Amino acid sequence: MKKLIFILAFLTTIVSAQDVADSLLKQGWNPSGVVGVNLSQIAFKDWTQGGTNALAYTLFSNFGVIYFDNPWKWRTYLKAAYGRTKLEDQGYRTTDNELYFESIVTRKIGWAVDPYFALTIRSAITKGFDYKSDPAVQIVDLFDPGYFTEALGFQYAHGELFSSRLGVAIQQTIADKFAASYTDDPETAELEKFKFDTGIESVSEVKYNFYDNMTYLSFLRLFSRFNSLDVWDVRWDNTIAAKVNNYITVNFNVVLVHEISQSRRTQFKEALNIGIVYSLF
Repeated sequence: MKKLIFILAFLTTIVSAQDVADSLLKQGWNPSGVVGVNLSQIAFKDWTQGGTNALAYTLFSNFGVIYFDNPWKWRTYLKAAYGRTKLEDQGYRTTDNELYFESIVTRKIGWAVDPYFALTIRSAITKGFDYKSDPAVQIVDLFDPGYFTEALGFQYAHGELFSSRLGVAIQQTIADKFAASYTDDPETAELEKFKFDTGIESVSEVKYNFYDNMTYLSFLRLFSRFNSLDVWDVRWDNTIAAKVNNYITVNFNVVLVHEISQSRRTQFKEALNIGIVYSLF
């Protein structure tokens, strides 16, 4: 596991390009917002080679705003995605179910790194199920569990291309119906619905335009608790987005998650989508 974390961090931090200065931001508010839908559909009639009718969709939105007032910068970001797939003989199944909010305040002090304070919130949007069971078993809901993390430390940024921050963090996990899986301490008789952790958090982000219409986005988060520094939570989210025109994009997304509070196994998700996108700002 230590080798895996080192490799991920190493690959994510190897970048080189010209700096994009904060001077490109206008004073005051700089909003951005995108909404869209990814679609996939296949249908058969009198098809002799077999097959099953299927429909898959994912609704997504990415909203962000940067408030810039040199030397202060406040960046807030909200990502939401909800997707379902319908197979002819199995009905609808939820395939994407994520809410992610992040707000970061930084101040330039003339050093290579800037002090920052960050707040992140993670949750499912609605009910999620384990479809390996028959019937399917619900395992998550909105803020059940929910993760709240506050971190204070230093951030290095290379324009829009690359940023990495490291800080001391506190993380609160809340749960209700699924507390036994996410917040309960098995060593006590009481069922705990709240868990409090302190530790170290590292977050690295890459945005690299390698063609006029193609962008690579990478997000790597590492978190380790002070009482178990040999165990790390890892989330590595990678997307290659190809813009066909102003409204059509092709996205290839790979997500790797290793978090033993959720599962002892490393989780992996891959998706290739054609999407309709509309920019609000």
